[in-house]
Amino acid sequence: MTGHPWPAGSATGIGSLPGEDPDEAARLVFGELPDLPHLPELPARGPGADMVGRGATFLVDLPVDLQPSGWRFVDRPGADLRRARDLLARDLDALEEVAEGYRGPLKVQVAGPWTLAGTIELHFGDKAVADPGAVRDLTQSLAEGVRQHVADIRKRVPAATVVLQLDEPVLPAVLAGAVPTASGYGVLEAVEAPDVEAGVREVLTATDAHPVVHCCAARPPLDLLRAAGARALSVDAQRLRPADDESLGQAVESGVALWLGVVPATVPATGPGLSDLAGTVASVQTVWRRLGFDRATLAAAVVVTPACGLAGATPDHARAALRRCREAARALREDQ
Repeated sequence: MTGHPWPAGSATGIGSLPGEDPDEAARLVFGELPDLPHLPELPARGPGADMVGRGATFLVDLPVDLQPSGWRFVDRPGADLRRARDLLARDLDALEEVAEGYRGPLKVQVAGPWTLAGTIELHFGDKAVADPGAVRDLTQSLAEGVRQHVADIRKRVPAATVVLQLDEPVLPAVLAGAVPTASGYGVLEAVEAPDVEAGVREVLTATDAHPVVHCCAARPPLDLLRAAGARALSVDAQRLRPADDESLGQAVESGVALWLGVVPATVPATGPGLSDLAGTVASVQTVWRRLGFDRATLAAAVVVTPACGLAGATPDHARAALRRCREAARALREDQ
């Protein structure tokens, strides 16, 4: 349960935050998550700041454009892709300024190959996932783009240890044959698990950054992601099923960290706010007890995160949620 670049009792964010100011977001992250900060993503800025638009900026020689139906591959870069790249550049500039002199782990997030393939449309046809040749080109292109991105992060924050998080919310649908066709009246054929695993592995191994895979969808393929090379699995605790316990336990036993989303990303407008700190700590301990591991090993194996969807929160709630993650992680460390 060792070998990870973050200290025991760490907390981090999933990636996205509310708001439109990259400087303010970077200061928030480094202030509230000092042990494992991340590059903030601000989808409220519109097209190009969304997960898929941001992910497309890492594709080398595969330009996209925004159509009424969503992102689509095109022959040459246009205004939509230029905007997405400009938004990324602003985020990186803000990160570089706020992280000056920082030493420690630093996480960046990239949409994974199957989420991009299950979302971006081909020139004249369906989603890219329907065409094995297109998926192969996309995966190779993304792997090269990720390699360049990690190299850029290391130039901007030279003392940081880069942690690479692949976001794969569409991956379970790819495996289940549940990705809708472009018309919306059908679904595309399932992709075989060995092919899915190979695609994830190709991107994860394109760089020596510490590899993490985040999947906030129901039924995350935990065994597949571990076999593909993930050294940490990031999941929402409320989406875990008893059937996932064996896979989670095997992952932890093999040294894979568990990133648990236990702090709600949003709260009802008329309801109470966050539960007390003790409740957050107890939610992590409950999962750990269910897996059957010693309490003394928890803080070294688990990273506390918010649940997915923090971009939809109010700024005050986002700040409170990140702070609660940090407080809970430190309480777990002190409880050993």
